Amino acid sequence: MAASSSLPSFANHVFPSSSRAAAAAAVMSVTTTLRASLRLLAPKTGLAAAQRLQIRFLHKSRPLHPIPKPCPFVPDVPTFLTLIGRGLSKHASKFSSWENLFSATSSELKELGIEPPRARRYLLQWMNKYRIGALGPGGDFEHVEDGQALLKVATPPASVISDAKWVVNVPSDPDKLAALKTLPRPLGYKVVGLKSIRGPYALPLPGNAGSTVKVTEGMWEDRQSEKVNGGERRRAEVLFKRRVASRKERREKALSSNSGQSG
Repeated sequence: MAASSSLPSFANHVFPSSSRAAAAAAVMSVTTTLRASLRLLAPKTGLAAAQRLQIRFLHKSRPLHPIPKPCPFVPDVPTFLTLIGRGLSKHASKFSSWENLFSATSSELKELGIEPPRARRYLLQWMNKYRIGALGPGGDFEHVEDGQALLKVATPPASVISDAKWVVNVPSDPDKLAALKTLPRPLGYKVVGLKSIRGPYALPLPGNAGSTVKVTEGMWEDRQSEKVNGGERRRAEVLFKRRVASRKERREKALSSNSGQSG
């Protein structure tokens, strides 16, 4: 009984009240730190993870770009790559079909070996242009045979009092021409003088019988700008080197002339 009554006084002597409070605070601090560490190591669940999962699913289910239809002037992949230029026609054999080209992504084009990256960007840009109908010369031709379109000068019927003249795209077969009621008027082509046709890549036929437009390498190409004096980044460096070379050349000429006079 005496021993049990002496325990409280012994505990108070060994662990004073201030020490017990400090020890409890230290234990709470360590516990809080451990909880924070375990929270970082634990798998992330809840609303944030669900949102990320939804975003990932949305990215995977993103609709693919629509595949446009070939047009009379651009019936296949080799013709399309020939028209847009920049040497991309050499990659025509890498695409098995029209759908294969217009469904390709940048990473897939890289796997096919289309380099450098600017060539892939250029090809993707032209694929998007084609989808929205932003075509180059000849893109609105309706009558094309073997990559060549025939243009003629058309006048209003005799019943209409007008001196207007239009450029129309006609089929080369007279029977097909006779069966048509209307003829397409391509953009970018006009009549000059009596029967001359002017426009991109229009080649006149003998006797002013019209003009032809043929698929040509780089016909739709977006021309790259030329670098002047090394381009914007290196202009100062290039001009400085040119000035140094010019001064050196003048000094050498002066030395050679002085040595000639002294001799």
